[in-house]
Amino acid sequence: MTMSLKAQIQEDVKTAMRARDQKRLTALRLITAAIKQIEVDKRIELDDTAVLAVLDKLVKQRRDSLEQFEKAGRDDLAAQEKFELELISVYLPEALSEESLAALIQQVIAETDASSIRDMGSVMNALRAQVQGRADMKAVSNAVKAQLGA
Repeated sequence: MTMSLKAQIQEDVKTAMRARDQKRLTALRLITAAIKQIEVDKRIELDDTAVLAVLDKLVKQRRDSLEQFEKAGRDDLAAQEKFELELISVYLPEALSEESLAALIQQVIAETDASSIRDMGSVMNALRAQVQGRADMKAVSNAVKAQLGA
């Protein structure tokens, strides 16, 4: 049996501690803190799908911060965000290619009998589980809109 995503991250925290890799350890602790925060707030144990959703959110935050820091000329902070972004990306599944994503969207549109932009919610709900962590949800949303002829 393979290790859960959460267990893998916790194992990597221990490895970073043993290696005294402070930069990596700090970034990994940010991830575990985000996961723990949701588990405490909702009083649940997160499964891999939920952990992927947390990682997705962290990636989005890092991209936004990176953009802001680069605009402000803060190369030191931008470098830290870039490092964290790369580290988080290690735990995400391989990204979907544009062709795969388009095919998946067409398949879900057919399965849900979506015909107009009013059906977008049901298409997005059906897609979310399949693309979580593998595609930027904003890009997915735009692609769905385009295919539904918005």
